Amino acid sequence: MSINFPLLLVIAVAVCGLLALVDLVALAPRRRAAIAAYSAQVGEPDPETLERLDKEPLLVEYGKSFFPVLAIVLILRSFLVEPFQIPSGSMKPTLEVGDFILVNKFAYGIRLPVIDTKVIEIGDPQRGDVMVFRYPSEPEINYIKRVIGLPGDTINYSSDKQLFVNGQLVADTLIGEEPGTLGSAVLYGEKLGEVEYQIRKEMKRYRIEPNREWKVPAGHYFMMGDNRDNSNDSRYWNDPKIPKDLLGMVPDRNIVGKAFAVWMSWPDPKPRNLPNFSRVGLIH
Repeated sequence: MSINFPLLLVIAVAVCGLLALVDLVALAPRRRAAIAAYSAQVGEPDPETLERLDKEPLLVEYGKSFFPVLAIVLILRSFLVEPFQIPSGSMKPTLEVGDFILVNKFAYGIRLPVIDTKVIEIGDPQRGDVMVFRYPSEPEINYIKRVIGLPGDTINYSSDKQLFVNGQLVADTLIGEEPGTLGSAVLYGEKLGEVEYQIRKEMKRYRIEPNREWKVPAGHYFMMGDNRDNSNDSRYWNDPKIPKDLLGMVPDRNIVGKAFAVWMSWPDPKPRNLPNFSRVGLIH
């Protein structure tokens, strides 16, 4: 069972904020009145009695303490930056399993938490961006892929592993064999839009049918992993509940944000294995 953390965070902030408001409006004035009445009845107020009369209920005390912290976390996570961990190798060599990344939440517009409604337009995804989004068939699952097709684009990926965007070949440049793969996997340099990055191809795997083509509808995006032969992406999604012309497409409402940096890598998070920072840097 997946946990809707954004919803839980919003609820926690609302509850703590409500407790703080109730204390401000009703409970705190009541405590001050009790202290004033007691002080008027005695010549010299007892400090312990004053402390007891001024003491906040435990629930209110915790709520007021947690509210500013939770509110800051909600603002940062919902509107500015959210951390994610890479669970699979679909974006190799750009991202490795265990990389901890930061995602810009406002690059593609300000969205309300939980309901994900865009309220402020800022920018749109561009070809070559590395983007986090909610998987169309299971929106509770976050995916990370590279933006290949924009609304209106025509995408083709041929049987010889060549990518075409609007009929134009996206040229790749051979870099060499991936270390440790004995020639079974090869790295290439690719440029899409203004972004240069590396992709990985397995030379003995041909998963896609020849001359397959996709037309990207308005308000949608076509996504692919940099690990071209080991990525569950727009080329392979198949859900009978989704209209045929939208299969493989990521709607704008599912966008989470733009991945922009690796801040730590911890592929095997066990006590004896420490995280490392050798991969820290910007994502291209």
